[in-house]
Amino acid sequence: MNHTAVLAKEFGLSDSQAGRVAALIEEGNTIPFIARYRKEATGGLDDQVLRMFGERLAYLRGLDKRREAIERSMEEQGVLTDALAARLAEARTLAELEDTYRPFKQKRRTRATLAKERGLEPLAARLMAQEEIPGTAEDLAARFVDARKDVPDAEAALAGARDIIAEMVSEDAEARRELRRQVAGTGMLQCKQAKEGESVYRQYYEFSGAVAGMPGHRVLAVDRGEREGWLKARVRMDADKALSILDKAFVTARNSCGRQVAMAVEDAWDRLLYPALEREARADMTERAGAAAVRVFADNLRPLLMQPPIKGRVTLGVDPGFRTGCKLAVVDEGGKVLETGVGHFTLPGQERRREEAASLIRGMVSRHGVTAIAIGNGTASREAEGFIASLLPSLPEGVRYAIVSEAGASVYSASKLAAEEFPQFDVSLRSAVSIARRMQDPLAELVKIDPKAIGVGQYQHDLKEAELTAALDGVVEACVNAVGVEVATASAALLARVAGIGPVLAKNIVAYREETPILSRPQLRKVRGLGPKAFEQCAGFLRVADSENPLDATAVHPESYGAAEGLLRLLGYETADIPKGALAQLAGRVREAGPAALAKKLGIGEPTLLDIVQELMKPGRDPREDLPPPILREDVLDLADLAPGMEMAGTVRNVTDFGVFVDIGVHQDGLVHVSRMSERFIRHPSEVCKVGDVVKVWVLEVDAGRKRIGLTMRDTDLRRM
Repeated sequence: MNHTAVLAKEFGLSDSQAGRVAALIEEGNTIPFIARYRKEATGGLDDQVLRMFGERLAYLRGLDKRREAIERSMEEQGVLTDALAARLAEARTLAELEDTYRPFKQKRRTRATLAKERGLEPLAARLMAQEEIPGTAEDLAARFVDARKDVPDAEAALAGARDIIAEMVSEDAEARRELRRQVAGTGMLQCKQAKEGESVYRQYYEFSGAVAGMPGHRVLAVDRGEREGWLKARVRMDADKALSILDKAFVTARNSCGRQVAMAVEDAWDRLLYPALEREARADMTERAGAAAVRVFADNLRPLLMQPPIKGRVTLGVDPGFRTGCKLAVVDEGGKVLETGVGHFTLPGQERRREEAASLIRGMVSRHGVTAIAIGNGTASREAEGFIASLLPSLPEGVRYAIVSEAGASVYSASKLAAEEFPQFDVSLRSAVSIARRMQDPLAELVKIDPKAIGVGQYQHDLKEAELTAALDGVVEACVNAVGVEVATASAALLARVAGIGPVLAKNIVAYREETPILSRPQLRKVRGLGPKAFEQCAGFLRVADSENPLDATAVHPESYGAAEGLLRLLGYETADIPKGALAQLAGRVREAGPAALAKKLGIGEPTLLDIVQELMKPGRDPREDLPPPILREDVLDLADLAPGMEMAGTVRNVTDFGVFVDIGVHQDGLVHVSRMSERFIRHPSEVCKVGDVVKVWVLEVDAGRKRIGLTMRDTDLRRM
């Protein structure tokens, strides 16, 4: 298979562009490196497209390996004809390959193989020919009666021959392909209640929906309901239509032999094809739903990781709890732990303890100059928020708080990494530190946690582990490399996500810098195990703030230092101007001189030139600075304070197929259903907003009993109230 041509067509690229991208991937370059520093070769494709390209390339390679294995097997059996070889060569999916190979695959003993062992294959061939014969099919079958072969009479012989024909029909690649299309186009998934009782699957107790286009969250809900024993689901198809397709393909005469073939065709459908196609359809639905859910998770994770940091604030982290109290941790502007403690203020009727906790918090704020308080959103969060809000008037001016998602904090605090980082603290205090740091720099803290534990998806525990891990790791890698990492202070967990590094090299970098300060990018070559290829991949994403060369603190790759310095000289600048912020007019001068002419003179591509210009004007720019900052609050609302029609500002916490959950300052997030997100029709909530967005919403309804808040983002809904 010509991979380049296939990929070019699928991704809308030229053959040469697809070939260059494939070559870069095959050479072992990382996706972030290719996306950032090989734009001339890729035509400026972003990391998400490149990642999908790489995944598809790997699939095609796997397809080739399977094709080769099938061809070898068929050659060894002596059954590989030119026609079959051509069909294998044309196959574009694994299913098409397996359909062609199915008749020749080594099988377990079936009814058909038993019939063949009894010598009934010639009878099956005569019946399948459907020629006019003297007498009837029963007369023909009588010749094959042999008690020694367990064929006692003509009917037993015909039954065995029909088994052979049925298996042949079920293994026909063209027939399966046509029936598969029918199932995909007209099949219906039907669910029924499997056992008595109430469950979260009640809406599926009597449910029917088309296989084609069924929302992924419904497919995954039905799958889980079946596993838990609440549902029984089947894919129903038009049996008459299926039999019509098979009859047209295999029944060529209406004589005595043709009637036997028709009986075999019906048996093939009922016993072999329908069950197999149903399994395929369910598996395909689950696979598509899983892939969609992985995309939702990845799409939600990206903005969560890229939330703007709240820099320059000493922060108090609060991990709420009831019986064991709320764990407290103060960290400085750089995340260093200054003080820890425990406050009991979430249970009613403990006024003395609440006063002690208030005194403890006031002391922490006063001693360390705390200006931001991060409260985890788990158990006892609402009570902790109310207490902190009541304290604000007695705290110094400017102290604000925010509710921070603590998803995954407990996973991190109990991890080996947390134990190595904070051996002196117990698990709950580590969680409070993590919550505080999440407010200061979400990306640096969240990279320490398995992305699956962060919980911004749907049905993530039902998804294929390898696919989910690969997708989420790709998102984390892309975010870390988009922001860049300060090599002198980054944790090993953060360094490990830099292109070309990984866990082992990250630990080697940390060990090296503990012995010797890293004062330049070239010095990284001295780190054990960091060879030329790794340096090429990682250097542009690592920042060295204290280097004598200002370019080391930028995203300009060392391979382009000569071009950057040459550009500055041509336009009347020098590298010393970079940290001074004296290059505000650089872009204008480049436009005057002509980017194409400058790029040619410097021996680089125009995309690389423009990237260098952008970076020199804003060295070390953090792309997160362009996003709206988190909401810092100074008051608290109760569910009872909400009323229909109230306008609120909230932060999107999760995006699902059916809507978005928004934190509006109440302990319970509100739901904006997809139908209430826009005046125009949208297919998915991600078309309107993403995790971390600050949005304006109106309260539609409040169900205090079930703790549900219905919200809308459409003012037309407000006018109808």
